[in-house]
Amino acid sequence: MTAEDTAPGKSGPGNPAPEKSAPAKAARPKRSLLGRIVVATPLVVFAGLAGLFLFRLYAGDPSVVPSALIGREVPQFSLPALDGLVEDGKAVPGFSTDDLKGQGVTVVNVWASWCVPCREEHPFIEALGEDDRFRVFGLNYKDGADNARRFLGRYGNPFDAVGADEKGRVGIDWGVYGVPETFVVDNDGRIVFKHVGPLNARSLADRLMPEIEKALKPKPSS
Repeated sequence: MTAEDTAPGKSGPGNPAPEKSAPAKAARPKRSLLGRIVVATPLVVFAGLAGLFLFRLYAGDPSVVPSALIGREVPQFSLPALDGLVEDGKAVPGFSTDDLKGQGVTVVNVWASWCVPCREEHPFIEALGEDDRFRVFGLNYKDGADNARRFLGRYGNPFDAVGADEKGRVGIDWGVYGVPETFVVDNDGRIVFKHVGPLNARSLADRLMPEIEKALKPKPSS
């Protein structure tokens, strides 16, 4: 054996090759508890909102929508008459804030000719119009006068007054979410009830009429 055979770094019978060690794996930093909470929070919030949406969709009543105007006076507004609308030879008037105060209970129905559910509920609005204990006003929402007149000519006009809200600004002041919607306004000009969506036989009997009857009752004198 020569010195060359045993020199450091030289492999051979007297100097076996060193074993190669596996490369060390990079250590994964451990995520702190706070970090896991931060990551999980959006998922928890999303799941909660999704659950609330599904509950409202399948278990809640879509017509029960809270309104900031309940118990308050109707907003200040003035709506012109629907152009060209005539009933019994007389022009059907528009209406304003003052027309809803001190003249009895008024049902205000928000409708439009382009609204398919409005056609479905119209027979129930006509039934309301036959009750002479209160008035029924129509708020024609974002509609054209010609189309609105054709709608009433085809399905009947149950309204004592029809205001044309062509740009929808008054509807915004009333807190309208969509069409149709129906409000009950008491003799003092306060909004006491709001129904969202089309009326049907059940909602008319179980929800709207009881609220109208309540508004019709004389208030106790103080």
